Amino acid sequence: MHDNPLHHRLGDLQLTILQALWKRGASGVADVQRAIGGHLAYTTVATMLRKMERRGLVRHREAGRRFIYDACVSQADVTRSMSNRFVERVFQGSLARAVNHLLETRDVNPEELGELERLVRKQKRRLQ
Repeated sequence: MHDNPLHHRLGDLQLTILQALWKRGASGVADVQRAIGGHLAYTTVATMLRKMERRGLVRHREAGRRFIYDACVSQADVTRSMSNRFVERVFQGSLARAVNHLLETRDVNPEELGELERLVRKQKRRLQ
């Protein structure tokens, strides 16, 4: 059974593993273990990769005695899915409320604010 590609529910470790695979490309278990900080046991990382493979998030190929894992889902698809789910669940689908919350609760420097203004102008032009 695979996840709906438009609706990814990932735990922190699963997301961290995917981020390592997106950054490094195809990797063995020990490589993934090191890439995520090396604080988890090899067997823990291997077990999580197997679970993620059953969900269709990663796939493996054999290279000698090693399993080499690669992501089956794109970073863009996961980011879109997780951010949409967050906005829907926490802010009842209101992007304005989500952005307002972030602006009120996070330190925003003038460069970031300028970038946000640029992105809003760009989106307005697209809608016209």
